[in-house]
Amino acid sequence: QVQFVESGGGLVQPGGSLRLSCVASGMFFSIDIMGWYRQAPGKQRESVADITNGGSSNYADSVKGRFTISRDNAKKTVYLQMNSLKPEDTAVYYCNRAPPLPANWGQGTQVTVSS
Repeated sequence: QVQFVESGGGLVQPGGSLRLSCVASGMFFSIDIMGWYRQAPGKQRESVADITNGGSSNYADSVKGRFTISRDNAKKTVYLQMNSLKPEDTAVYYCNRAPPLPANWGQGTQVTVSS
């Protein structure tokens, strides 16, 4: 069974940083494109960034230059380094394959950016 367990969220002031982690299990992690997604209150879930098994990445325009996605295939883990956080980054963050497996969303990790 494919599972994703996200961690690393929290409350941070505007301009601050957080590093999210996601451990995957039950899949051939090293060959899949992995992605980070987020869902803010009252909004649809959106893609934030994705990364290929070779390390090529793509970012949503709203986070370019501030967020960095990376992965460790040996640990089956994908990371999201978030810098210069803004209040509009407040959301629950999830990881999944890209495109996502709709039946396998994890619990996510809450990121709140507020002073």
